[in-house]
Amino acid sequence: MFNKNIKLVITVLILAFAVYQFTEGEIGNGIMYILLSTVFIFLYFKNEMILLAFLRLRKQDFEGAKKWLDKIKHPEGALVKKQQGYLNYLNGVMVSQTNMNDAEKYFKKALSLGLSMDHDIAMAKLNLAGIAFSKRRKMEAQKLLTEAQKLDKRGMLTDQIKMMKQQMKKAAIPNQHYGQPTSSRQNKKSRR
Repeated sequence: MFNKNIKLVITVLILAFAVYQFTEGEIGNGIMYILLSTVFIFLYFKNEMILLAFLRLRKQDFEGAKKWLDKIKHPEGALVKKQQGYLNYLNGVMVSQTNMNDAEKYFKKALSLGLSMDHDIAMAKLNLAGIAFSKRRKMEAQKLLTEAQKLDKRGMLTDQIKMMKQQMKKAAIPNQHYGQPTSSRQNKKSRR
């Protein structure tokens, strides 16, 4: 993995050599070097280690994804801000199965650094809603769930959002004691 600044230097050098090739009359070589420089421009904005980790996650290979992410040693210097957000997002996804406190920290940091796609933001907020609900912070969970629903414009998380809402309703039902307020039940007992 190259540092983000090294990728820019390599791009500038390749483009300079492409211009040199054009001045020498080697148009084909110049075009090839320009195309080669676009690879480094692409890798500046989309880190290769994060892309490989995403591929591993699609195959449900959490250990393989963790290996790729562990190769990123100094994220502040090696990654642009949104890539740091995705690094935290992926770490949150992987840790969410075992440690909710760490997952919450990763997802909040990912949202603060920024994610490119609305779907990813919705997924992070949905996970945060689940964590907040499990920690009995129902108002925060409800707020995050509605935000996730607004961001899910393609409907990819519709089933998960519905399931979360049903779980929240089921958790609220036992507290209502089948529709009777507690004072009326106590009054009935005292009359007997």
